[in-house]
Amino acid sequence: MILIKTQRDTLLAPLQSVSGIVEKRHTLPILSNVLLEKKGDLLTLLATDIEIQITTSTQGANGDGDGAVTVGARKLQDILRSLPDSAEVSLVLDEKRLQVKAGKSRFSLQTLPADDFPRMAVAEGSAQKITVTQKQFRQLLAQTQFSMAAQDVRYYLNGLLLLIDGGQLRAVATDGHRLAFASMEIDSTLPRQELILPRKTVLELNRLLADSDEPLLIEAAANQIRFQFGHINLVSKLIDGKFPDYERVIPATLRNVLQINRVALLSSMSRAAILTNEKFRGVRMVLAPGSLKIMAANAEQEEAQEELEVDYSGDVIDIGFNVGYLLDVLNNSSAEMVQWGLNDANSSALVTIPGNEQFKYVVMPMRI
Repeated sequence: MILIKTQRDTLLAPLQSVSGIVEKRHTLPILSNVLLEKKGDLLTLLATDIEIQITTSTQGANGDGDGAVTVGARKLQDILRSLPDSAEVSLVLDEKRLQVKAGKSRFSLQTLPADDFPRMAVAEGSAQKITVTQKQFRQLLAQTQFSMAAQDVRYYLNGLLLLIDGGQLRAVATDGHRLAFASMEIDSTLPRQELILPRKTVLELNRLLADSDEPLLIEAAANQIRFQFGHINLVSKLIDGKFPDYERVIPATLRNVLQINRVALLSSMSRAAILTNEKFRGVRMVLAPGSLKIMAANAEQEEAQEELEVDYSGDVIDIGFNVGYLLDVLNNSSAEMVQWGLNDANSSALVTIPGNEQFKYVVMPMRI
């Protein structure tokens, strides 16, 4: 039976949307598969890793009838990618095999029953609903996600705090060494709700969301969150834990404030970073009236020094930072100017954007 007969891209685009969460090696073999479900000319694709589930659909899937099957997501994607752009592809169900045919190419893939494919139960009812543009939410994630921990034993740090509070939607991420905060206004006034999104969910959203004014519907329940945009429906479990009180981390008063061109600072930092110690990546910043020096050295006793003229008249401060943490914030901003706030060499620095209260970045100093 020819399950699907369509153009390569009609199949490849939705498959790429869902297959990002598929693990290559899983204890449950079926989780390496994608579920293909065809009804009429509507094809629905679903992938899950038990924690996240992504569903998408596309029209134009012709064939001999309705049916459903699961097949290796990465293998099918690699096959489709390798075919010519204009290729017409047929997926033929042959007992426990799925034949992929295009021109004179033939592939035979193993399948597993669609009825065995696990689906996440989607929470209905008491969810809070927010509608924003995809561009707005993607920007909120971009300004904070780089500060998430990767494999911290404090599991709640391996994610991002999404805080609904009145007419504000806030995002906060920290790995214990730095913290990024961003907020945006929303049209509705909602009760306070704290949600910790898993790291994988955040990275997947950043990959899938478009830089457009198309709508994104967020539905937040007690232990689950759902994002609907375009033809994509992403459901994710939430991390159960108490996120640190980020407001205590952000310095309230700052004695020394410096405004500096972001691109000029980024260029100097990037050059100095070349000669940092590979393990510690530390740079020294010496701030004095009229000048900022950035210095780095490594185990081979190689040294780099950059100097920038700055409009600054505060204390002389000699402070060290992990250069990676500074490059992250400078690379993920599009502002022309950034503002640095410092008290002394032993206190955290606060990086903000002049005239913008909706972004804050705190970074702890390091001994060099």
